[in-house]
Amino acid sequence: MTLAERLEAAWYGTGRAPWWAGPLSWLYGALTALRRGLYRVGVLRSVRLPVPVIVIGNLSVGGTGKTPLTIALADALRKRGYKPGVVSRGYGGSQKEPLLLDDAPEPARVGDEPCLIRASGVPVAVGRDRPAAARLLLAAGCDLVIADDGLQHYALARDLEVCVIDGVRRFGNGRLLPAGPLREPLSRLQKVSFRVCNGGMVTPGDVPMELRGGTVQALLDGHTQPLADFAGQTVHAVAAIGYPVRFFASLRAQGLQVVEHPFADHHAFVACDLAFGDESPVLMTEKDAVKCRAFAQAHWWSVPVRAVLPPAFFDDIEARLRRSGR
Repeated sequence: MTLAERLEAAWYGTGRAPWWAGPLSWLYGALTALRRGLYRVGVLRSVRLPVPVIVIGNLSVGGTGKTPLTIALADALRKRGYKPGVVSRGYGGSQKEPLLLDDAPEPARVGDEPCLIRASGVPVAVGRDRPAAARLLLAAGCDLVIADDGLQHYALARDLEVCVIDGVRRFGNGRLLPAGPLREPLSRLQKVSFRVCNGGMVTPGDVPMELRGGTVQALLDGHTQPLADFAGQTVHAVAAIGYPVRFFASLRAQGLQVVEHPFADHHAFVACDLAFGDESPVLMTEKDAVKCRAFAQAHWWSVPVRAVLPPAFFDDIEARLRRSGR
């Protein structure tokens, strides 16, 4: 068992954390509180843009469904007359300076998630300096900025905060890193504008979200067919995401016989990673597919999903934006 696997087992109740995790967790919490305090009193300054900023993020490490929610929110706001753009750190990419993505971005340069978001048609800018990247969106004509995975990045001031929660695993043991999965203490939830719960157990005050699929898309030529066509077949399931178990379980729920191939989040795929020695279908997430199209084979498929939320959620966001007068 790797250290990462050992820690995750401790976070979610199936193991014990190393002795040193507790002291490091205390230190991490102290530094996190200090950093937030410095922003609060103005020693560290947040940049406020002349347009509204909506931050989407989470408290825990690992995948919670932020990217599908970002795409759904951008689409809903476009239908309401806004011109949103998305700013992202570009994790997994080599790009350091702020960059506005073109129509065919390179995942190795800008990261997999920004490529997936850009494919939905919304403008995307990446960079370590998020305020500078956001200004590229303003120059491109955007009148609203969505910060993907930006809850803990206080250099960019925000008007609304949306925290995405894994409804199955919730917050694990409720402890801060590395003794637990939390980036910030649970008290942080009291300060966010919305809590969106992805599947599982929805608690009072949560906005329910469901990730729905049902089709697969061939990486080689883009044609689609029902996921149900693979029911009963053995497939290789590939996932380099924060919580691959969710992807594997969703395929099994459709009756597929799944051979699991988890990789580290943001893994940079090469062709030999997917050489499994047979011609069984290879199914992967959309986020992974953007990194594999350059060397795709005929039996490789992506499994698109979309975030489904109550219309009242988007109505409430629009109402809050209008009340803010920005």
